[in-house]
Amino acid sequence: MINEHMMDLGSRRSTIRELFEYGNSRAAIVGRENVFDFSIGNPNVPAPEAVRQAIYAEAAGDPVALHGYTSAQGAADVRGALADSLNKRFGTDYTGDSLYLTAGAAAALSCAFKAIVCEGDEIVVFAPYFPEYKMFIESGAGAKCVIVPPSIADFQIDFGALEQRLNEHTKAVVVNSPNNPSGAVYSEQTIKRLADMLRGKEKEYGHPIYLISDEPYREIVYDGVQVPFVPHFYDDTIICYSYSKSLSLPGERIGYVLVPPAAADSKELYAAVCGAGRALGYVCAPSMFQRVAARCADQTSDIAVYQTNRDLLFNGLTSMGYHCVKPDGAFYLFPQTLEADDRAFSERAKKYDLLVVPGADFGAPGHMRISYCVKTETIERALPLFERLAKEYR
Repeated sequence: MINEHMMDLGSRRSTIRELFEYGNSRAAIVGRENVFDFSIGNPNVPAPEAVRQAIYAEAAGDPVALHGYTSAQGAADVRGALADSLNKRFGTDYTGDSLYLTAGAAAALSCAFKAIVCEGDEIVVFAPYFPEYKMFIESGAGAKCVIVPPSIADFQIDFGALEQRLNEHTKAVVVNSPNNPSGAVYSEQTIKRLADMLRGKEKEYGHPIYLISDEPYREIVYDGVQVPFVPHFYDDTIICYSYSKSLSLPGERIGYVLVPPAAADSKELYAAVCGAGRALGYVCAPSMFQRVAARCADQTSDIAVYQTNRDLLFNGLTSMGYHCVKPDGAFYLFPQTLEADDRAFSERAKKYDLLVVPGADFGAPGHMRISYCVKTETIERALPLFERLAKEYR
């Protein structure tokens, strides 16, 4: 016998992946340039030149050391260098002993959830949310995933709805800012209010409530918007980070879990993250890219391209009658669909080889996610097709 739940998960791709594979099949028929694939968040901006130089420098060294195992939680000198980078940017005093290196943010989140969850625990997430959260929380960690409905007007937190869902079983709350899929950035005021509420609930329930901050888009913001560094406002924070977006390295799978010393039971929590990595098989993140990340931690790809794409797409779609909250970060637009059934809208868009992801997958039906980390020319050529699609609803 096999695990039927795992078989079921493995037999069904996410909608994002289904659309991505559909796009590949269409490209073989009509040509890649004629498929307008806005399905997946795969950065199209090259990694900065510093990454290439770091790879060359590392490749010129001892190949045995370069490709060999590191410590389970990552090489000590790499973790130290990453801690130094954080300290320089955020005025903290972390050491490498607060960092556990992982194969991207997915592994970081999985380790964080597995580390804190006990029987009967609940983890709260805010819609719209990355669909795999539910998978990591329920199937991976064995907790209950509790969804706070979206605030459609601005995609900030609906605190009334949040308070209704907090209870003595709440072990953690997940924030993702800049957000996938809305592009919203939680303001400092929002983070302070959230921190105040959680501190009150910790006292009421008599146990820590961890705030897990999922931050793969931390550097991708526009118009001078600032992303609050959550540990400055709430001690019981766990940071999950990835270099996939900031350095355009999604396929290299490198990220980390940060357990700040101020977090409740921080030493035990860090040990539990290490234990979760062991139990899940997430030990020794890719060794070469550990070292590349250490060399390039203060670099980013050219995000100006994403701002150009955001403005072009946002202005174009809103002029056609699509309603959308303008994103402050990440590289996604999350407009309302032109009919209530977002899945039907997504299917209709395929007629024009426009691939957009239904918002229902993100806990916000009636919307669509458009990933604009594509060539600017792709957006320019797609806009007339979005206009033709809109005309069908007029």
